[in-house]
Amino acid sequence: MAHDPSAGLTGWDLEGFHDGGDTECWRRLGAHPVTVFDDERGEVTGTRFAVWAPNAHEVRLNADFNWWTGDAMHLIPGSGVWVLFVEGVSDGALYKFNVLGADGIWREKVDPMAFFAEQAPANSSIVYNSAYAWSDDTWMQRRANATPHAEAMSIYELHLGSWRKGKTYLELADELVQYVTWAGFTHVEFMPVAEHPYEPSWGYQVTNYFAPQSRLGRPDELRYLIDRLHQAGIGVILDWVPGHFPKDEWALGRFDGTALYEHADPRQGEHKDWGTYIF
Repeated sequence: MAHDPSAGLTGWDLEGFHDGGDTECWRRLGAHPVTVFDDERGEVTGTRFAVWAPNAHEVRLNADFNWWTGDAMHLIPGSGVWVLFVEGVSDGALYKFNVLGADGIWREKVDPMAFFAEQAPANSSIVYNSAYAWSDDTWMQRRANATPHAEAMSIYELHLGSWRKGKTYLELADELVQYVTWAGFTHVEFMPVAEHPYEPSWGYQVTNYFAPQSRLGRPDELRYLIDRLHQAGIGVILDWVPGHFPKDEWALGRFDGTALYEHADPRQGEHKDWGTYIF
């Protein structure tokens, strides 16, 4: 092998992340398809895995394609980001990050930037790249020219998992579009759709902020549902939960053996009533 194990990701790419100005860090962190140049074979395709764990002593990539034995990831100097390019890996691969924390404890963690995850109680991250072709150009043009603060707005809020229990994103599309159109609403508001292990939480205890819940289908199937609503002239609002997150060992909490995502002072970093961490 004679190619860059970081697949071109450098400290310069992460400068905005550290300055606090990068609003699209999910483009750099997580799992992404890349093509690198190999000195002997030319172009080589695969997936680049990257995770921020600045206080970790070591990070290994555990995955189904390495029989969960763990491949050592490389620390990009001065960035706190660990990265590894794996040739031949593509959509559908299962993976986790095995993090040796600052406290000397190994923790197997899901990818905070994963786009797709296994259905609970399983929790592996899944390599996923969207292939969806949107058909909502008319809606997007209308939205760009709209003056929402001067227009009437009527919002129908719903929880996708229980509105028609047992139906998937795809199966909900026809009925939801028909009902909302008939009722005269201008928008729907989905209660949190990000991945969460505890279904009775209604999505308010999130473990994967970039992955829609897999109980209802794949990410592109959620795109289809939103697309159908847009085509019917209906706007879509997504609830999200920046207030707190659950303490599941495999999720965000104590990610690198320190209070990386939560506040270090438990008086400010823990929600006693909910038993959760606070950013």
